[in-house]
Amino acid sequence: MLARHNSVWLVPRHGEPETASVVGVLDRTTYPKLRDGLLQFATEAQHGVLVDIERLALRDRALVKVFPLVALLIGDWPAVPFALVTSRPEQRAVLAASAVDRRVPVYADANAARAALRQPARRRAVRILGRSSRTSACAREFVRETCAGWCVPELAEDAELVATEFVENALRHTDSVPRLRLELRRRALAVEVADDSPRPAVLREGLDVVEAGLGLRMVAKVAKTWGSSPCRSGGKTVWAVLRRR
Repeated sequence: MLARHNSVWLVPRHGEPETASVVGVLDRTTYPKLRDGLLQFATEAQHGVLVDIERLALRDRALVKVFPLVALLIGDWPAVPFALVTSRPEQRAVLAASAVDRRVPVYADANAARAALRQPARRRAVRILGRSSRTSACAREFVRETCAGWCVPELAEDAELVATEFVENALRHTDSVPRLRLELRRRALAVEVADDSPRPAVLREGLDVVEAGLGLRMVAKVAKTWGSSPCRSGGKTVWAVLRRR
């Protein structure tokens, strides 16, 4: 594939970690597209994100800061490692001169990168919830039982609050079936609810105590961080990270 002027593509590849090639030109017009494309690509990654930049022309060298920015933004969620691959000496020199390689690992070949990105085991549990009067209760039961099984009962109350708010928002504002996922890592528990609507969840200010949506303000109080991210397959995932004691 040949790069056109002021164009950039993200070409996914199969494998673990999630791998993609970037093809095109990095300049001020393509920077936002590349940044957003990498962030969206990372939302569904489970074992890491590996980006091959050999076919990316670094027209504006200052903009290689996009890579450490993406690594920073995905650090809390989905909390997967992020690395670059290029065997081109001139690209590696640019990354080194901009100190990118101090914040994002840069490898000369994909095999070495995959070996380095092997993740320690993490626990993951998924529940597809039906649409009924008991959907929220089922979500809370799933969270409570999972936290007990993972020996983190101290996180159950906050995780139930987060799951309830995200599930009820999905039921209230979409026609889709909520998909609840919990993921336990060394230092944090992530609570995620996916639906088929691309409309992001938004925390609104000045809400009355009886107005729907107040729960997102509670989520913002109990979570280390939270957000709403588009999925490659369509729709979005609303997520929150609870810090373990």
